[in-house]
Amino acid sequence: MSRPAVEFVNLTLGYERHPAVHHVNARVRRGALIAMVGPNGAGKSTLLKGILGELRPLEGYIRLDADLGRDIAYLPQQADIDRGFPVTVFDLVAMGLWREIGAFGGVRGAAGRRVLEALSAVGLAGFARRDIGALSGGQFQRLLFARLLLQDAPLILLDEPFNSVDARTARDLMALIERWHREERTIIAVLHDLEQVRSHFPETLLMSRELIGCGPTGEVLTAENLLRARRLNEAFDEDAAVCRRRA
Repeated sequence: MSRPAVEFVNLTLGYERHPAVHHVNARVRRGALIAMVGPNGAGKSTLLKGILGELRPLEGYIRLDADLGRDIAYLPQQADIDRGFPVTVFDLVAMGLWREIGAFGGVRGAAGRRVLEALSAVGLAGFARRDIGALSGGQFQRLLFARLLLQDAPLILLDEPFNSVDARTARDLMALIERWHREERTIIAVLHDLEQVRSHFPETLLMSRELIGCGPTGEVLTAENLLRARRLNEAFDEDAAVCRRRA
């Protein structure tokens, strides 16, 4: 078996010593297109933060393929982004090039053309000079996908990529995700629409503060597993302390 892109080993993550997810053991293979699903508050976004290194494990660890390093493209939830900040569409998308040009590098010539090409690829040709606050929810999500295109990362993390977008935008963005999959990038997407998961995502990781299942979507999204996930989430103690378990 090839090395996994991401591996969770007896992983517990939390906030102020209270676990949000605990004792997770799972592997995400390289080149996988995998949905992360579970009830609200099941710890899905917490796992993404762990992969990004924003949360330090309370126990266990996360292993990333050495070939990936920390070359990760991340799409946060729209609610986590301040759209009132005065910046143009062009400038926000150009931030996807910061690894190449640095924080203070100019976006001119070939770099500028790449920004415009990314905007065109997501259906935002002609929007470059608009203020981001003037965009609809769907247009803003397209903008964030354009920034991901420029990051050109082998590992892509998407936190609710289709939330608050119209059906056409969802179809267009799903086409981009499938393009990345054909390019053998590893994609982990937090999703809520189980029919969309069954239609487009070959693999699924089902969470409910702990791992319920990880593998082929049809084997993970069973009625039994979904019921167990709901019951575990309802019974979870928000004030529980970290427990210790050997891997």
